[in-house]
This record gives sequence, structure tokens and C-alpha cells, in this order.
Amino acid sequence: MQNFHGANLFEIAQKNHVDINEIMDFSSNINPLSPSPRALKFLKENLDLIRTYPDPSYNNLKNSISSYVHCHKDHIILGLGATELLINFINIIDPKKSLILSPSYSEYENNLRNIGSQIYYYQLNFDDNFKISCDYIIDFINKNNIELFVFSNPNNPTGSILTNTEIKKILNHTKAYIIVDETYIEFTDMDIYSCTNLISSFDRLIVTRGTSKFFGIPGLRLGYSLNSNVEIIEKFKKNQVLWQINICADIMGQEMFKDKEYIERVFKYVTDQRLKLTDEIKKINNLMPVESKGNFILVKVLKGTNKIIVEKLKKDLIFVRDCSNFKGLDDTYFRFCILDTKSNEIFIKKLKDIKL
Repeated sequence: MQNFHGANLFEIAQKNHVDINEIMDFSSNINPLSPSPRALKFLKENLDLIRTYPDPSYNNLKNSISSYVHCHKDHIILGLGATELLINFINIIDPKKSLILSPSYSEYENNLRNIGSQIYYYQLNFDDNFKISCDYIIDFINKNNIELFVFSNPNNPTGSILTNTEIKKILNHTKAYIIVDETYIEFTDMDIYSCTNLISSFDRLIVTRGTSKFFGIPGLRLGYSLNSNVEIIEKFKKNQVLWQINICADIMGQEMFKDKEYIERVFKYVTDQRLKLTDEIKKINNLMPVESKGNFILVKVLKGTNKIIVEKLKKDLIFVRDCSNFKGLDDTYFRFCILDTKSNEIFIKKLKDIKL
């Protein structure tokens, strides 16, 4: 019932004969607050535009993104979510040797394997709180002639993170391309961690972002990338489909990136809940949370496995992410994301009731 993006809610609802809203999905890492009210209002006011084709150049959408990320509009490429963009960039760069973190999002490895790249792994460790060493990465890239380093920042599922200063250091001291998947970056202090401000200075840097997790609109399939390499941008454009982004995603995107009140509210809510939930997990015998900068928390079962937890929560229609199929982790780990306050309280109570 699980895929790489969490629980299949439709399948679960059908199997258990319940309404989909009765399921508490702690596995999918999606912002629990509603999408931007400002963007929803704008969409409702312009629903009649579904009778027209989108602007093929998506000027208004790109202008909105440009203002949001403080990057030139010409450096923006749109796509059907961050994963599609990542796949296309990996194919264009076509690295003979590549480096990924372990554990990390499985699609990096899958797509590098598809093009025959020799993949190297930087194994993150529980004993080091899964921290990422900038100096180790530089040394490893140079010693092994790595052509591409791809990672999510913060890293999924560990929540580990590099600062933009550290990423700049890697770019300055290596010749590798770097793809930074910033799917979860809006849940952090972006002034410290986002590297969009480096785009114009390094044409070997590619940043990809989606709108599913932070903006809570996975059904619209809107992603974008930032890159200043003219050759890569031209290669990408040659393979793009006309009107790839649907009109509803276009309309929503034009307004939601401008909704500063909403963006600040989501960031504050998730930050507060993440700290609170981390503290609550620490109080539970035999469980140890990993410090995270995402909207999710990785938890280690110190003795035994995650099986009892995963199965008992399932009976209450509470679904967490069993992390046993992440390379570099095993069945002693599970991950959960932050939901609404009531669901979070129920989740902690249910966890405390399980005898570990």
C-alpha cells in the first residue's frame, strides 16, 4: 500500500471501506494546512480560463516565481513536479560517475542507474545524527572524479542539511555539477540554507523545487528549476512539451508565490510542531528521533524493529513511512510528517500506548 511518496490513500480507503478523510497519512510529507487562500480565490475567479490554452511562455507564472526566488526569469524552467525535472537534468548531464547520499530519495539512484552512471554513495550514520560533511564531499568528489552530485536539501528521510555557504564551498573546490533538490527548503530558514542566490554565479548548479510538499498541491503537478547554464537550458527546451503546465496550476502559481502571509504561517506552524513532536518522541521509551530541518522526522527504534509500531498504527488508520526499503536504513526506522494539531496529538498518544 505504499509507494515512494507515501501511502496510497485511495487504495487504503477502498480496502477498509472508509472515507479517505478518516485516514491520517503521516507518510506523504505534505503541508497539512490548506493551500494558499489567496491562490484558491484567484483560481475560482478565473475558472472560466479552463476553456483556453495556457500562455505557452507562462510569463505571469515565471514572473511570480522570479520574484519569489530572486532569480532571473530566463533561468526558470517549468515541469510536472521536481522529479520530472530531476530526471531530465540527469539525462542531459549524463554523468559517467555520480554521488548521492545514503539514505536518500530513491529516484536519484533509479534514474542514474537508468543512464548507466557509476554511482557512489556517501553513507550517513545514526551515530553522527546523519550529519553531512562538506569537506568529506569535496575530498570524495575530487578523488573519484565525480561529475554529478545530486541530493535533497534538507535530505529525505533524515532531515540533514547543508548551508548555502557549504554548497558554495563545494562548487568552488570541485568541478562537478550539483543538483540540489529543494523540495523541503521552504520549511527551513532559506536565507541560511537555500542556494538560489548562487544560481547566477555557478553554471554547474541546478536547483529544483516542487509545490506538493510546502504549498500542499500535489494534485496540480507543478515544479520548477533554476539554472544559468545556457547550453543546458537550450537542451532542456528542445525536449519540452507545449502547454506542459495546465491552466489551473498556472493560475494558482501566479498568486501563491506572492502570498507572504500564508508562507510565513506555514513555516511557523511546521517549525513549532516539529520541535514539539521531537520533544514528545524523546519522552517515549525505546524511540530516538533524528534532528530534522524538514516537515518530517526520522525515528529509530533502539531495540527491536518498527513492525509493531507500523502495524498497530495501521489498525487505527494511521500511516507512517516504514523506512526499511531506504538504502542505508533498515527495519528499525520509521518516518512521520507533521499534520494538523489534533492529528499530531492523536499520533503521539497512540505511540505512547504501544508497548515497545
